[in-house]
Amino acid sequence: MASRAGRWWAPGRVNLIGEHTDYNEGYVLPLALPLGLTCTAAARPDGVVRLRSRQAPLDEIDTTITALDTGGWSELPAWTRYPLGVIREFVRRGHEVTGVDLDLDATVPIGAGLSSSAALSCAVAIAARDLFAPTVSDAEIIDIARVAENVYVGVPTGILDQSAAMLCTAGHVLFLDTRTGVTEQIPFDLDAFGLSLLVLDTGSPHHLMDGEYARRRAECATAAAQLGVSFLRDIPFAAEADRLADPVLRRRARHVITENARVLRIAEQLRAGADPRVIGSVLTAGHASLRDDFEVSAPPLDTAVDAALAAGAHGARMTGGGFGGSVIALVDHDATGPVLSAVREAFANKGFDPPRDFTVTPAEGAHRL
Repeated sequence: MASRAGRWWAPGRVNLIGEHTDYNEGYVLPLALPLGLTCTAAARPDGVVRLRSRQAPLDEIDTTITALDTGGWSELPAWTRYPLGVIREFVRRGHEVTGVDLDLDATVPIGAGLSSSAALSCAVAIAARDLFAPTVSDAEIIDIARVAENVYVGVPTGILDQSAAMLCTAGHVLFLDTRTGVTEQIPFDLDAFGLSLLVLDTGSPHHLMDGEYARRRAECATAAAQLGVSFLRDIPFAAEADRLADPVLRRRARHVITENARVLRIAEQLRAGADPRVIGSVLTAGHASLRDDFEVSAPPLDTAVDAALAAGAHGARMTGGGFGGSVIALVDHDATGPVLSAVREAFANKGFDPPRDFTVTPAEGAHRL
């Protein structure tokens, strides 16, 4: 074993653009948040897995490696299936896990669409790697964390969130081709242009386990099959979606095709050193597509986007899987206050609780503290 105890950290993420493209083998462009999850872990020799979280003090779990092998996942609190699924997956892949204490503490908001779940899975995964399997690669960590979410939690996500948690670097957005695994770190220095990326946690928790996320993924797979390709990534032009007879499938395909184009366009602009203000309209177009074609927005998200734009934001969109969560807005430094005031007023007028807000500087990915 490389070590017996320590502390590990993994970040939440904001996805600048590229929503619901990862499981369609498309492109994504996330950045890591300075908010994340810390896992304090210690190996133990008795086969016991002990799990504690400062955010869920009533959900103390004491189980064993053997018990994890026998199932019973549906009776556990939903959040515990992420870290326990990671441990179970290490064992299933042949790594000798002798037992472990896991103590968790998160600063990234839970349920805000900022990938607290991937931060949780990846922090536990890198802890397990350092404690029990130091030769495991980052690529396998990403896969272990994805499997924990897909199999043990039951949410059929792609690899966007786990890749962001593991691979993002400070000061950059991560361009990732989810088909090939090719990555590129693209500088994203908003301060140099007098800009801020504002995150608005609308306080409407997003729920990916209620079946809607899985339904969207199934619709994309059906649309691809009817268009004669394996994945919607292989359809280059949005007009080809018009060949689909079902209007729902047509909309789903159109979103994925145009969203991939938006990722490539923004990546090209940022790569060339353009003033990031030029990407604002592309961000806003992405929100319209998620709202109208993919139908994963929600009234608080739309209200935040509309109010931010009316108050002078260069672009705004929901970020994450949708059905609630957070909005990002690209704003001039001196417009942050007026934009926040406008959003809060719009929320008050509609009877929504005021959003939580913070600005983002791209942070580093998962690492040992």
